[in-house]
Amino acid sequence: MIQKIDGAMLKEMFSSGAALLVKNRESVDALNVFPVPDGDTGTNMTQTITSAIKEMNQRPLSSAADIADAMARGALKGARGNSGVILSQILRGFSKIVKGHEEIDAALLTAMVRQGATTAYKAVMKPKEGTILTVARVIAEETEKAANKTNDIEVLFKNILTSGDAILRRTPEMLPVLKSAGVVDSGGMGLMMIYRGMYAALVGEPIDDAVEEPKAGTDAGNNGESTDEAPALEDIRFGYCTEFIVSHPRPDMRENEVVRLRERLERIGDCVLVVADLSVIKVHVHTNDPGKALQYALELGELDSIKIDNMFEEARQREEKRQAEARAQADPEKEYGIVAVALGEGLSNIFKDLNVDQVVDGGQTMNPSIQDLAEAANATNARNVFILPNNTNIILAAEQASELTDRNVIVLRTKSVPMGISAALAFNPEANVEDNIAAMNEAAENVHTASITFAVRDSNYDNHEIHSGDIMGMLDNKLEILGHDILEVAEQCVTHMVNEDSSLISVYYGEDVEESQAKALHALLEEKYPDCDVEVQAGGQPLYYYLIAVE
Repeated sequence: MIQKIDGAMLKEMFSSGAALLVKNRESVDALNVFPVPDGDTGTNMTQTITSAIKEMNQRPLSSAADIADAMARGALKGARGNSGVILSQILRGFSKIVKGHEEIDAALLTAMVRQGATTAYKAVMKPKEGTILTVARVIAEETEKAANKTNDIEVLFKNILTSGDAILRRTPEMLPVLKSAGVVDSGGMGLMMIYRGMYAALVGEPIDDAVEEPKAGTDAGNNGESTDEAPALEDIRFGYCTEFIVSHPRPDMRENEVVRLRERLERIGDCVLVVADLSVIKVHVHTNDPGKALQYALELGELDSIKIDNMFEEARQREEKRQAEARAQADPEKEYGIVAVALGEGLSNIFKDLNVDQVVDGGQTMNPSIQDLAEAANATNARNVFILPNNTNIILAAEQASELTDRNVIVLRTKSVPMGISAALAFNPEANVEDNIAAMNEAAENVHTASITFAVRDSNYDNHEIHSGDIMGMLDNKLEILGHDILEVAEQCVTHMVNEDSSLISVYYGEDVEESQAKALHALLEEKYPDCDVEVQAGGQPLYYYLIAVE
């Protein structure tokens, strides 16, 4: 019997819920049936809760109230799309109830899920039943009934899962578009992933054992098919998905002005969400006049995090991609294909010059999904597909991609982009699979890599005391060097990697490095290591000033 949830347990529960959602983001995305580019519910909810977890982890917290408050604030800052904003409001409702409490008991948990649903409903001008809102509301109603019979939190959480799954299965009966596609509501599914992960942490189960995806009453075996259909341009009434934050509202701003902003946005668009929370207002609207939306909001304060997506153009791109994939499938199947993961225009072009078929956007801060990698493997139209993950955090996803494709997927455990480049250079289209595996692995393992980046917060890691803003030198994915000057740290990294057998130093500079700075490093290394060839290329990677390889 569990009667209390303290701050430490609540933090673990939220982390587990987020992890399960992240793990199953592709499954949630596959349930989307609406033909709009911002309809990736799983992605939006994942980014939202990831932002919340980041906020939670950056604070020294102990009480349940502090944990809930951090989650609510972080979610609001990072909310994306309708589903993300609704999720942020559920978390905001939780925070309102837990405020001032060190621990959560059964009564408080019951009030949390009720306030979460109520706050989310208030955030939406025209709530639709059969959505995440319905799932949240019914869970609250059933939890209130169960709370009359028990004060065992474990029993109540089991009730949350059973009642949530039951109403989720019924969502196609409430929304014809779900029934016609044979899927349940994606936002509701995302919410249940979070609750299921939270329950797993509560009772000490691994999240892998917590996956149980409820299906619609109709056949949901082809859940993903509807999302593959490119949206017809004539079906998009309002073409610009506009999101922004009023980060510093006027001190004298009144609540009725927020209501008026929502009403004005309703007149120029749809999918309107205006959420005010203390010192910030989150706005989302689909409109044909984003400038007017921004102008209205400027009357309330300063604007920040402005994001405007052209849904017409994204619809065209989706259609072009669909047609390209269809053409590729119509061509005769070839023997070999190569998929590489990289982020940055320069790195992408380097891989394409090496005859890599598909470059998937991704890296340390943006891991591609299993589905992304499987689709890239399919798009090569090859019997045997080599995947170069180029990051330790992507290797597992790459290995699991073989489950989603009929291709013979061979994952080479490349842990950095330079390792991937060396592996691609060693590929021989005339050799058999086994010989290519051996040659490409040998080439990759012969590369030592340095990554130069910066610390985003104070930390103690691997016997290093790190301060926010420090320049960090990672050697073969292990932190070795700390400093304050990018050039000096880069030079020290190379010094650690070069030995008497080294013959080539390759430098790839990121988007935050000027060409003149890269040339200065090039000159320094050429002078210091006259027996090595030194190459410098624009990688364009974000967050990492330099990727340096020594062979």
